[in-house]
Amino acid sequence: MGNNQNYIKWIRSKVGHEKIILIFAGGCILNEKGEVLLQRRGDGKKWGIPGGAIELGETPQMAAIREVKEETGLDVEVNNLIGIYTDCNLEYPNGDKAQSILIVFELSVLGGTMFCDNVETLELKYFPLDNLPDIFCKQHEEILCEMITR
Repeated sequence: MGNNQNYIKWIRSKVGHEKIILIFAGGCILNEKGEVLLQRRGDGKKWGIPGGAIELGETPQMAAIREVKEETGLDVEVNNLIGIYTDCNLEYPNGDKAQSILIVFELSVLGGTMFCDNVETLELKYFPLDNLPDIFCKQHEEILCEMITR
């Protein structure tokens, strides 16, 4: 199993669309105005924080850095843990079901150039925390609400 998509495909080849636990890592990037970077997702057209499933052998921090690079083009570093969110049941457009555990970090940009691959990421944009678009799941809504109170 070379990459994460193969790992998830391998699990799905065993369990089909049945509900499984998936562990994700991602992060919040704030600009100088305090706006948060959100990604319009290819799998449902709604917005969320960049991130994805942790691969075998990765720490959550490594996964967050890798996923943000893949989904945004930005090189980031992990500053702080924002939280661990466990109360989310997802059903993907293809019928796969999962209970997701999401580990979220506060990230800062070191470099890179923002880009969208038009597959996983349809659009990237900074939003004021008090004027957010349609967020793709309850976990991401909770994270963004928590960011407002920080």
